[in-house]
Amino acid sequence: MKTEQEREQLIKAINVLLHQAYDSTLDEIYALLQKIEDEAEENDLQAYYAAKSNVENNTLIAWEEIKQEIANEKNKSN
Repeated sequence: MKTEQEREQLIKAINVLLHQAYDSTLDEIYALLQKIEDEAEENDLQAYYAAKSNVENNTLIAWEEIKQEIANEKNKSN
């Protein structure tokens, strides 16, 4: 994990490159970042689902309920 200063330096360097990029490159970068975010969220939801399911009595949590709980937690941290 990067320190706050390392993160700030990296973000500044990325911003310099982003400001120099063509629009089509920006679109590609945005699509890649969105894909990474979607995959991370999917992985989080799957891990959460696995942790919340009770194998002993086959009690499963509804997928929508899991997404709502994660969204609520994200909102709390913001």
